[in-house]
Amino acid sequence: MRKLNLLIVEGNIKSENDSFRAAGIKTHAESCQASIGNYYSNTNIDVVNPSSDHNIDTIISNLKKYDGLIWGGSSQSIYNDTPEIKRQILFMKECFKNIKKIFAICWGMQVAVTAAGGVVKKGEKGSHKGIAYDIEVNDLGLKHKLYKDKEKKFNTPAFNFDEVVKIPDGTKLLASNLVNHVQAINFKEGISDIWGIQYHPEITYNKMISLIHFRKDRLLDRKAFKDEKEIDEHVKKINDVNQLSDKHSRMRELKNWLDYVNEN
Repeated sequence: MRKLNLLIVEGNIKSENDSFRAAGIKTHAESCQASIGNYYSNTNIDVVNPSSDHNIDTIISNLKKYDGLIWGGSSQSIYNDTPEIKRQILFMKECFKNIKKIFAICWGMQVAVTAAGGVVKKGEKGSHKGIAYDIEVNDLGLKHKLYKDKEKKFNTPAFNFDEVVKIPDGTKLLASNLVNHVQAINFKEGISDIWGIQYHPEITYNKMISLIHFRKDRLLDRKAFKDEKEIDEHVKKINDVNQLSDKHSRMRELKNWLDYVNEN
C-alpha cells in the first residue's frame, strides 16, 4: 500500500467551523480525516478552505501533487451565490484541471455539479436531517467501484435541504431514494473522474445527532421540525438505526474510493 497524498476541502465557512469547535464538534474536514485513518494510516493529508484561506493561489499552483481530493459537507446553499460560494465554485474548476480523482460528498457534489454546468435547487420532496433512509443502488451503481461490497438498499448519515435537479452531460446516475432522485453519480470533467454522493459515509450517526442539537433553533426556525418533542423522537429513530449499523458497511464508499486512488 503506497502513501497517498490527499487534499480535503472544507466546505463550511470559518465562522461555522469556529462554532463547531466551541460546541465540541469536529469540523467536517476533521471527521473525514479520522474516517480515512480507519483504512489508510499512511497518508499525507492537507486541508484547504477556499472560502477563507488567503493562500489559495499557492494551493492552486500545487494541486497536481495530490493523488485525490475529498470535498465534504457544508451548511451553505449553493444557489445563494455569495462571495464565499463563488470562491468554492472557482476552486472546484481549478481542481477539475489538476486532480484526477475527486470524491464529492453532499455539498461537495453540489459544488462539483454546479461547476460542471448542472443545477442545484431547494429539495422539493423534503430533506434529510441526520439520516437518509432507503437509498437504492441501481444497475449501473451495482457495477460501479463506488458500491463494491455495499448492500443494494441502505440507510446512511445525511444532512441536506437542497438537491441536484440537473446533472452534467454524460453523468451516470448510480443511486436514488424517495427524497432525492440524485443520491450518487459519476461524471468526468477536465481530467477529473468525479464520484459524487448526497450523503455522508465519513460522518457518524453520533455526530449527526450532535449537529441536530447544535442546529436545533435553526431547524425549528425553518420548520424542519414542529417542536422539540419531534426532534427528540427523530433523534431516537437515528439512535435505533445506529445501534444496528456496522461501521465498515456505513463507510464502504469511502474505503472503495481510497482503494481506487491507491490503484495507481
